Amino acid sequence: MADDKELKEYRDLLKPPEKFEDGFGWKSVLGAIFVGFLMMPGSMYLGLVIGTGIGPAARWVTIILFAEVAKRAYTRLSQQEIFVLYYMAGAALASPFSGLLWNQYLVQSEAARMLGLTQYIPTWVAPPPGSQSLVERTFFHRDWLIPILLMVGFELIQAVDHFGLGYVLYRLTSDVEKLPFPMAPVGALGNMALAESAEKKETSWKWRLFSIGGMIGIAFGAIYVLVPAASGVFLSEPIRILPIPWVELTPVTENILPAVATGIQLDLGLLFVGMVLPFWAVIGGAVGFLITLVANPMLYRAGILHRWHKGMGTVDTVFANNFDFYMSFGIGIGLAIALIGIFQVVQSLRSTEMAPFRERVKKLFTPPPGRGDFNIWIAIGIYVASTTAYVIVSSILVPGFPWIFLAAYGFVYTPFISYVSARMEGIAGQFVSLPMVREASFIAASKFFGYHGIGIWYAPIPFHNYGKATVRWREIELTGTSFRSIIKAEILVFPVVMIASILFSQYIWRLAPIPSSQYPYAQELWHLQALNTLLLQSATLEGYSPFFEALNMNYVFWGLGLGTLAYWALSALGWPILLIYGVVRGLSQSTPHGVFLEVTGALLGRYYFVKKYGLAWRQYAPVLLAGFSCGMGLMGMLAMGFTLIMRSLGSLAY
Repeated sequence: MADDKELKEYRDLLKPPEKFEDGFGWKSVLGAIFVGFLMMPGSMYLGLVIGTGIGPAARWVTIILFAEVAKRAYTRLSQQEIFVLYYMAGAALASPFSGLLWNQYLVQSEAARMLGLTQYIPTWVAPPPGSQSLVERTFFHRDWLIPILLMVGFELIQAVDHFGLGYVLYRLTSDVEKLPFPMAPVGALGNMALAESAEKKETSWKWRLFSIGGMIGIAFGAIYVLVPAASGVFLSEPIRILPIPWVELTPVTENILPAVATGIQLDLGLLFVGMVLPFWAVIGGAVGFLITLVANPMLYRAGILHRWHKGMGTVDTVFANNFDFYMSFGIGIGLAIALIGIFQVVQSLRSTEMAPFRERVKKLFTPPPGRGDFNIWIAIGIYVASTTAYVIVSSILVPGFPWIFLAAYGFVYTPFISYVSARMEGIAGQFVSLPMVREASFIAASKFFGYHGIGIWYAPIPFHNYGKATVRWREIELTGTSFRSIIKAEILVFPVVMIASILFSQYIWRLAPIPSSQYPYAQELWHLQALNTLLLQSATLEGYSPFFEALNMNYVFWGLGLGTLAYWALSALGWPILLIYGVVRGLSQSTPHGVFLEVTGALLGRYYFVKKYGLAWRQYAPVLLAGFSCGMGLMGMLAMGFTLIMRSLGSLAY
């Protein structure tokens, strides 16, 4: 793989430190409680209203608050303490009970009734329709006991699993093979900006940029989040100054662009995301979308996109096109990306001068001193134990499914694809996965091994890709945080997450049905997600399945061929790696409404801010985005608090 100029710029943003410190202490304990019981409800609420939770904002708000309190207590937060708070905030926002909110919708959904799948959804996923727990909208009912116990057990295994194969691959790709991980510095820079502001009395450029982004986020969040939330308490329909989730233009453009979902998502955060993401990756995605903009009308006139008709909005258009063409074509595109990634990994292994085997093994088992590493045999043991637990539990929950498939997922496919993805993350910042492997194996079990049902789609099978975990470990290393701090943080944050998640999921569900007009994003998109999900699951039932009507192997091969051809053609022209991946990925249809603002942000960043500030803009942009996310998060928390208080008062009145 040829060296890429843009990747090199990201790669050189940060260098690994020489000293590592423990960042866990009493401040971490307070931080976990603060995030779990104050930030989590706001994140859950925003996720249902606008489709994105507080995300990074909760982390920044937590760090800022604790840094300011520390200053007034004549102490300070070290960079390592700040990163531990940052890490725990991210873990605390996972909110596993949000998955149960989705399950309660799915089992009652129109999509499940329409496809005739309601009775096949296992009771260990969610209580059946008509259950008193669904009528009263409560998790505190015996019908939820098994789903909740299973969910908590899976979360516990997953928390331990963080220190398994992902850590082994990090040691292999970072310590032994010395891969640069070009995108890891982007994730560490915002944290280091706040650390600098906490340690120094004078105002730094990072803190100024963070503050500017924060004020923009507060102003925009007031319009985009606070006004609809506040008006929704008093009015039957909330006032939305800016449409959520997007401005729907599909009926307006249907004569010019038939079978094309059009619209604009007016979330200003996309502008900042476009500034942070690699420029050519954003442009590549836009080019891929423009190709589909031309292709869809041609496919419609050729009779391929035959389910689309005038009057359809974005959701119906995307589903109809997926059914007719893009599901199959997207599988082929995904296969092309995966095969390209595997080829590049093999090529890089052949072209790299590798140290002798004995020396590489020695490096693997002797990590750098002072970093807080643990014995790699422990990590391997965690991987084996957690995978075995997944196999056993899945076999019990779905007794008709052949266990040999489960073992192959955990001990053959997972390590293979994880290593390929870890190397691609280390070389080019790209995530690799093989599409439809899990789905194809489920269907094969149904056709050739006599399994019939949809329980396996909900079972905790050991089907993972730990490529992203290697980037997370690299980010921890770049901030100089001892790995032992992260182990302590995981032990602390797990019970906090479980308790806070069930309490606030219960409370939000009791406020209004989910989805409903009070949660516009869920109301708009959950039906589409349910249709796509259940369409696929119907493939493992006896008799006719609409999935096989939607799957067209000719279109799969089209996607595979065109994706591979596009990659090699663009590569032969010497185009940047990230542009090539962006174009190939963009050929697979999605909701394109955020492309406009992302591209605008990318163009502003490259042709205005880079010219004005030079390559330092690579460091400025992540800090600006962090500040914006923080401001939006503050408005989300305010909206959440106002809504909860007013609705609680309304409930008390009756």
